Amino acid sequence: MAHDEDGEQQTQDLRAAAAPGTTSATAPGTTSAADRADRRDQAVRAAVEQGVVGPAAPVVGLLDIAGIRASAAALRAAFEAVTPPGTPVLHAFAVKATPLVPVLRLLRAAGIGAEVASPGELALARAAGVTPADTVLDSPAKSPAELRQALALGIAVNADNPQELARLDALVQSAPTASPVGLRVNPQIGGGSIGALSTATATSKFGVPLLDEGARQWVIQAFLDRPWLTRLHAHSGSQGMPLEMMVRGAQATYELAEEVNERAGRRQIDTIDIGGGLPVDFGSDEESPTHAQYARRLKARVPGLLDGRYGLVTEFGRSLLAKHGTLLARVEYAKKAGGRPVAVTHAGVQVATRTVYAPLSWPLRIAAYDTKGRPKTGPAVGQDVAGPACFAGDLLAENRPLPLLEQGDHIAALDTGAYYFAQHYSYNSLVRPGIYGFALHGDEVRFAAAREPQTLDEIVAESGGGSERDALRYL
Repeated sequence: MAHDEDGEQQTQDLRAAAAPGTTSATAPGTTSAADRADRRDQAVRAAVEQGVVGPAAPVVGLLDIAGIRASAAALRAAFEAVTPPGTPVLHAFAVKATPLVPVLRLLRAAGIGAEVASPGELALARAAGVTPADTVLDSPAKSPAELRQALALGIAVNADNPQELARLDALVQSAPTASPVGLRVNPQIGGGSIGALSTATATSKFGVPLLDEGARQWVIQAFLDRPWLTRLHAHSGSQGMPLEMMVRGAQATYELAEEVNERAGRRQIDTIDIGGGLPVDFGSDEESPTHAQYARRLKARVPGLLDGRYGLVTEFGRSLLAKHGTLLARVEYAKKAGGRPVAVTHAGVQVATRTVYAPLSWPLRIAAYDTKGRPKTGPAVGQDVAGPACFAGDLLAENRPLPLLEQGDHIAALDTGAYYFAQHYSYNSLVRPGIYGFALHGDEVRFAAAREPQTLDEIVAESGGGSERDALRYL
């Protein structure tokens, strides 16, 4: 694999931004809601003063490096507190949540691996230096090439269905592999408040549905027939899923592992992958529920899962990064329509696709800042915060009470560190904004690019304009 010099430099820049003398992830209070909000306010003001955001860059993403490190440390501590010393635990960050190589490198340095679900995500994890031993491949539609690559590298693979397992049968027989191989099951415990994200419903596309007729016995026999099948995987969580239902999913998976091992007469399943999906509180600065709360609930309800007999894999994404990201946009125009104020910004559907298309499921908190990047004060006025795209529904917030926004002010969409920096939507050929990590050195805020803003030349190239020859003319 070629050395990613530019990406490595970006990561070094991020680390330098949070070098000794900064607000440390291990310093007392760095994970508190008040501290995160204070760091955010300082970063917004500094971004305006330093020109990180402005007329030439009217929308940017900001990542709190100290917060990311603190969350990684808190996740590891949460499960260390409920497992015996020496228990193999891999926390594999769901790359889909924030697919930025410098961020993956930061997480790797903090002891976090990678869960990947596509060749692209695997390429990002490899570019970040995540080792095969710390990588897990999950996807409901893995191609033969993907499976061959994973097995050749020694990456853990979770098969999704009987046909994929049959494909793995042939691949494992044709060439030796160091990859741990598991099977994903769906405990069918039900869905949360967001149906499109619920992975453990009766008809979910993921995994082998355990409650379907004959399915449980098929799973047990599949393990008995394959001594090399040593892992069991389920992902029951999602945004909107109650913590208790997540615990029920983990319990059902553990009970199945126990049954398989009893039937096998040995500890054939040695590792249980409980997935991720811990929900995030998008209504406040608080982190709730926490990874520690989840770990303690698992310990109380499913003690055998955490008694050291099984290795453990988790796949958290949103809960690690969401609270540490901010979308910051300049108000380009302030107008009125039907008597309601409208703040027109450059942050819309291209960076907040889920919020724009499903605002009831994905509401975002909006903070108002003045022209100098200071928290804006004044009476709350119901107003729309609109994006730049050419359709009426491109709104981050509708009739939201905020201090009246004026031209040149700024809005910040909060809790956007996960998925909002991943799901760029190329409507109107809007550019992908730059993403910058920040850290505090006393009263100074330092920024480093995690991803440079997209250029117009790059938009043209990816839209088929990289060559002057018009190939379509010759068809």
